Amino acid sequence: MAYKKASGSSLLPWLGIALLVILADQLTKTLILGRFQLGDSHTVTSFFNLVRVHNAGAAFSFLAGASGWQRWFFVGLGLAATAFIIWMLKQHGGQRLFSFSLALILGGALGNVIDRLLHGHVIDFLQFHWHWLAPMFASGYFPSFNIADSAITVGAACLVLDEVVRVRKTR
Repeated sequence: MAYKKASGSSLLPWLGIALLVILADQLTKTLILGRFQLGDSHTVTSFFNLVRVHNAGAAFSFLAGASGWQRWFFVGLGLAATAFIIWMLKQHGGQRLFSFSLALILGGALGNVIDRLLHGHVIDFLQFHWHWLAPMFASGYFPSFNIADSAITVGAACLVLDEVVRVRKTR
């Protein structure tokens, strides 16, 4: 009798999604690096700019001002998250929304780890600004981010959605 995985699904489709996120993230960052100097900004719409910002920290520049140790801390954290996510995908690959969420988070985490290894910081380039954000963010400018950050955010939102759907099914 052939051995069948408990997950009922292959790991490859999820790793493929993560790879697509990494490729999109790194391609867009390469384009920004080739066309923008650090600090440059190009207005696209009244609420959106393309910029070139370097973030040595984490989300919202957390620990960006640290003395350099944070680079290796965040690389290690990203690699640990990668190992955990791959393990989770092996266990639950048959759960489509859950696995899709993890694949997005995996691709985003690795995209930013690659930046930290190559550049020592993360390249951010998407900048949104609205006047109603002014009470929370300087002059209404939301902190700049990138494709990897977007994938992590969408993946996290999908994890929440997956949990809501799962809980409703059990009622």
